[in-house]
Amino acid sequence: MAQFKEISPNASAGEKLGNWFNNRFPTAGAAFRDHMSEYYAPKNFNFWYFFGSLALLVLVIQIVTGIFLVMNYKPDAAKAFESVEYIMRDVPWGWLVRYMHSTGASAFFVVVYLHMYRGLIYGSYRKPRELVWIFGCAIFLALMAEAFMGYLLPWGQMSYWGAQVIINLFSAIPFIGPDLALLIRGDYVVGDATLNRFFSFHVIAVPLVLLGLVAAHILALHDVGSNNPDGVEIKGPNAPRDEQGHPLDGIPFHPYYSVHDIMGVSVFLMVFTAIIFFAPEFGGYFLEYNNFIPADPLKTPPHIAPVWYFTPFYSMLRAITTQMMQALSLILVAVVAFIFVRTRLPAMVKYAVAAAGLVGLVLFGAFSFTGVGPLSGLDPKFWGVVAMGGAVIILFFLPWLDNSLAKSIRYRPDWHKWVYAVFVANFLVLGYLGTQPPSPSGQLISQIGTLFYFGFFLLMPWWSRMGSFKPVPDRVTFAAH
Repeated sequence: MAQFKEISPNASAGEKLGNWFNNRFPTAGAAFRDHMSEYYAPKNFNFWYFFGSLALLVLVIQIVTGIFLVMNYKPDAAKAFESVEYIMRDVPWGWLVRYMHSTGASAFFVVVYLHMYRGLIYGSYRKPRELVWIFGCAIFLALMAEAFMGYLLPWGQMSYWGAQVIINLFSAIPFIGPDLALLIRGDYVVGDATLNRFFSFHVIAVPLVLLGLVAAHILALHDVGSNNPDGVEIKGPNAPRDEQGHPLDGIPFHPYYSVHDIMGVSVFLMVFTAIIFFAPEFGGYFLEYNNFIPADPLKTPPHIAPVWYFTPFYSMLRAITTQMMQALSLILVAVVAFIFVRTRLPAMVKYAVAAAGLVGLVLFGAFSFTGVGPLSGLDPKFWGVVAMGGAVIILFFLPWLDNSLAKSIRYRPDWHKWVYAVFVANFLVLGYLGTQPPSPSGQLISQIGTLFYFGFFLLMPWWSRMGSFKPVPDRVTFAAH
């Protein structure tokens, strides 16, 4: 049994209450010290470091508003849309809770995308933070699943037909596709069984996974320490420390960064509330106009598109056509030829690469002129699903793809900054094209953008170490303000 700490009889009521609590729950005090008051973070954080705490704030908003929505929502295909209308029109402040939840979904992806971009430019995925990045990518994957399942729940036209399109994509997977799509739907068509399954996962299963991953993400981060804009380790074996062993280039997270984050939270909440009160649909990007129409299985909307935060990946899905597979076959032939002619690999390795390339050509359908049969290749729709999923999965491997001599973009060659700028612009263009109806020019741009997206990562082991790097300082650069 732990020894109780005594306190002066003349102490204030607040001090006595704190002492009483700490004597009975010392683990809470130890956790606060480990992760707040005695957790030393680099002193040179900038505004890019707001978005981690903002993501945590939005997660809390989504959980709290989701609880209140569930109190009045009915997961029934015949009543779901009406229950949402009831929440909006008759439940006191129901419209506010619903708009907070729908706007919060988009806000979640805004801050998460910015948070991931910060990790990308400052090398926060590099050693020793590989596991922190992997947990973060798993959070992103779980968040996408959570958003997709929640999108079906209003049971509007876009909810219904969006789910119909995405679930049918799983049927393109060889052998298990049709059974997998049936398992997800729970029926042969999107209906009441699908709604109940998605409701269960959206409200219970995925949030539990999400909370566990967030806890693991934070704990792993605090075990290895936070990165900083310079990419300099403040807690390394050679890092300068004071007499108490604290890093000289670090400051306690609380009160310095907890107060610092209040500014970011304040600005975020001003923008967040302005959108809720003045533009909750945000021009149809946050809440599509077709989703204010009840789901009708007999009437397909003229243009089906997912919510904006899925559209870059949707563009990649639509970019994969038969012509695209033929172009990829030519690229594969060029890569194999380059390995044979310009590399000094052992002959056995070269033959293995050639065999793998031949298998790839068969799977890509490069010999589809033969008609049906083993040489006809896999359905381009399947490769579209692979591209859409691979665009997320490839992020998990980023710590091993980047061979740059410097973590932070600050000390990399200047042309690296342009590569990252083009990557961001390309991602935004793909996102915009995903909201538009298909067109020949849009499809061509999507195909080029898809090739650049994957080329950015797959070629990173080579281009990331090219150029003249600037010297990385021994200590963080910081100017008091």
